[in-house]
Order: sequence, then C-alpha cells, then structure tokens
Amino acid sequence: MMGNTLRSSFADAVTAFVSLFWAGALAGVSFLATPVKFQATSLDLPVALEVGKVTFAAFTRCELGLAALLAISVLLSQAPKPVKACAVVAVGLVAMQALWLLPVLDGRIDALIAGRPLAPSPHHMLYAIAEGVKLLLLCAVALVSLARLGLRSRAAAVSA
Repeated sequence: MMGNTLRSSFADAVTAFVSLFWAGALAGVSFLATPVKFQATSLDLPVALEVGKVTFAAFTRCELGLAALLAISVLLSQAPKPVKACAVVAVGLVAMQALWLLPVLDGRIDALIAGRPLAPSPHHMLYAIAEGVKLLLLCAVALVSLARLGLRSRAAAVSA
C-alpha cells in the first residue's frame, strides 16, 4: 500500500509541476509576449507576424511534449475523473490547434505578408479562446493535484 501511495504522490507532484509549468509558459507566450510585440513601433506588421508564426510553431511543439507528460502523469496519479477530463480537454485543444487552427492561421499570415488582403475570419479568436480555456484547465488540474498531495501529506502526519 505504501508503494502505491508513494507512486500516486509522485504522479500528483509531476502532474502539478507539468500543469503549472505549461500554464506559466502559455501565459508568457500567448498573453504577454505576443500582444506586447505588436506595441513595438519599430517592428513592422509583416515582421511581427512572421515572428509570431515562428514562435507559435516552436511553442506548439513544446506544448505537445507537455501534453504527453501531463497525460502520462494524470494516468499514473489515479486522478479523479474531473481532473482526467480537464487534462483530456487541454490535450485535445493542443491537438486541434496544432492540426487545424495553426495551419489555417499560418496560411493567413503568409497571405498577409505577401500583401494579399483577406476577409476577416474567426480563426484567431478561436485560437485565443482555446488558449484561455487551456490556461484555466491547467490551473484546475494543478490545484486539484496539489490539494491531493496536501491531503495525503496531512493523512500521513495524522497516522504517524
């Protein structure tokens, strides 16, 4: 029984760490660095768009790795179903962004850089909404994982 508890505690700690690390990186890239870059007056729009395209391509690769780590740690932690559901949705959002939204947005960026005018589309807003939902889900997973660790630690202290 002790080995299973230790394994679950380690998995919860990894889940909390991965969730918080991912949430911090997501907030830094999507909600801080990206909007700020468009406030730099010496950075013209085509260059800013190209920098964003490269940044989000690299960040998506990182997110896919973090998504794999999160999925493994959640499964090993024997997390409650709501935590598993939050993790599955976060992983699904990354997959949707990587396989559908990012390629569409990249195509729009390429057209804008080439000087072709485009009609408005909902893709950028969908991407931003997915980022916000992902951030909330990752915070929820982290908080529950940390709470489970705290409860387990408190139970161990009481029984000792």
